[in-house]
Amino acid sequence: MKAKSIKGKSTKAIQEALYQNLSDGFKPTLAIVFISGSQDITGISKILDNKNITVFGITTNGEFINEEIHKGSIATLLLDINKENFQIFLEEYPNKNYNEVAMKIAKKAKEKFNTPSFLIGTSNPSADGEEILRGFKNVIGKDVIAFGASAGDNYSFTETFVFTNGKISNTGLICIVLNEDKVAIHGIATCGWKAVGREKKVTKSEDNHVYTIDNIPALDITVKYGGLENITPNNKDVLMELAANFPLQREKGDPVMRPPLVVDWADRSFYTSGTVPQDSKLPFYLPPDLDVMEKVINGVQHLKNTEMPKADTLIVFSWAGRILAFSPMMKDELEGIKNVWNIPMVGMFSNAELGSATGGNLEMHNLTTCCVALKEK
Repeated sequence: MKAKSIKGKSTKAIQEALYQNLSDGFKPTLAIVFISGSQDITGISKILDNKNITVFGITTNGEFINEEIHKGSIATLLLDINKENFQIFLEEYPNKNYNEVAMKIAKKAKEKFNTPSFLIGTSNPSADGEEILRGFKNVIGKDVIAFGASAGDNYSFTETFVFTNGKISNTGLICIVLNEDKVAIHGIATCGWKAVGREKKVTKSEDNHVYTIDNIPALDITVKYGGLENITPNNKDVLMELAANFPLQREKGDPVMRPPLVVDWADRSFYTSGTVPQDSKLPFYLPPDLDVMEKVINGVQHLKNTEMPKADTLIVFSWAGRILAFSPMMKDELEGIKNVWNIPMVGMFSNAELGSATGGNLEMHNLTTCCVALKEK
């Protein structure tokens, strides 16, 4: 499989870059598009569709090609993968029936391929990623291979989109289903956050809606222990501040983070990207030190050494807050990841990440970097 990455700040720039990359006879069949919601999503999709290229698109909080980070742009990975080895599905969940929708896609995938694996994008900040994953596990099994991200919207946490040829949704699940017998896919998810203080008890929650912690409204206790100020609906940066100061749920291996993404100001509760079980005990966590960047690079190198000695392309989903915490050093992390295989790489800054944590289970993550390598056999 041949891969080429292109970027641009406008529809015209992407069109010119596409035509330039097709001039040598390259015939891509699939485009992975990470795009700012401020760009012309429909226009970009039409340009690719006109060249018979299947589109897998997600809106972002920032985009990158290799180590080059941008915001408000379009980053696209072009692949000439055999069309018989993949299929795109986009299904909506306006009734919050996340598990049901995921199971529907998984059943279709199982009919298409004996051993399907998945690249996933979700839209709507309040969507429950854990329920989506549970749907895939129910049909494919607990060892299902899936990686992906929750779409972003330039840190506003209001409306996000996933899209494919002729279809776009702000309450939907998009999947590239890969034939694992023909396309190898391996990845890792690495976090690096550190616990602080005593554990707190989730005293009331329903799925990904957290009402109270230690019998205190979830928003209030997060504000208290996070040392936050001016947490009001009028503060446009409120959700970014909250996202960096929430407890996690841990089963084994690396931590699994659960920051708030949507606040219900009426009762000062909030929604997270994944399930937070009632009665679970969670500590608050401190943001990672700079040494976590080295941990991520070493993790990718270990992936190459042990599971994926050769790869055709690399896709990276990184939590939106990392660019705020590490910039401009975030470029060093991306350059280190790129240099492991030195192959075309595309990535986005997301609201949440999907993958198997180091030593852990397949789960929806936050505050994490998820790296996915592909190789057509």
